[in-house]
Amino acid sequence: MRGSIVPVVTPFKNGELDLDGLANLIEWQIGSGSHGISVQGTTGEPGSLSLEERKEVIRVAAGVVNGRVPFVPGSASTNHKESIELSCFAESLGADALLFIAPYYSRPGQEGIFRHFDALAKRVELPVILYNIPGRTAVNIEIDTVARLKESNENLIGVKESNKDFEHINRLLHRMGRDFLVYSGIELLCYPILAIGGAGFVSATANLMPVEIARLYDLVQGGKWLEARELHYQMMTLNDAVFMEINPVPVKTALGMMGKINPEVRLPLAPLSDQNHEKLRRILADYGLVS
Repeated sequence: MRGSIVPVVTPFKNGELDLDGLANLIEWQIGSGSHGISVQGTTGEPGSLSLEERKEVIRVAAGVVNGRVPFVPGSASTNHKESIELSCFAESLGADALLFIAPYYSRPGQEGIFRHFDALAKRVELPVILYNIPGRTAVNIEIDTVARLKESNENLIGVKESNKDFEHINRLLHRMGRDFLVYSGIELLCYPILAIGGAGFVSATANLMPVEIARLYDLVQGGKWLEARELHYQMMTLNDAVFMEINPVPVKTALGMMGKINPEVRLPLAPLSDQNHEKLRRILADYGLVS
């Protein structure tokens, strides 16, 4: 459960799920050396999918992965009852762990966050990874809450931190211990988090360059820190480009330019602006991803 766990996009075609496109993306990721597969995180646009569509994405992804690498679907939302249903469904399909995003929109306090995650974790036997992304949810999962949840649930194994506060992440690892799996959800923190004992990363950029993103982890594991640092800096321009507009709009646009998928997003997201479209194409060409 370490390394580059790729948050795969959800392809659409004419407004409907493109499940063949999804299967092809996952197959490409596994063949490219990615260490794990995740669907229905932020990059997978779960908020634009119905509950049945989310189940279909998880079902197809589980079938394609088929035990070859760890499979970690996102199975939570701000709706507690649906989170339970989706988590139990993913467990029944053989997921290796579940990713629980912090409740968004409702902005619960720490007690509400604790009770929500505690009830979810107790409904499944799978390992659980919390997903802290305060920039999108408007709530932060505090370290005390993580520690309390861990005390109450042995199956809580880690946190995906999409938190730009690197001090928070240092204190989290110090409090929870280095056996606790902390993943970077911030592209520019993938290398630094490995340096302080992190377990890996869930990077949107891996949708575009899976070989290189997986190699960043492999280099560190091999003790090749200087090579890893250089790769970290080589990827910075593309990492920035992936977030030139709201995720996953640039990623899906790039995959469209690369001929991997139809770059559709669902409303209320809109296609990439014309100005950024040309800028993105130039950056992809510099990385050899388009001609």
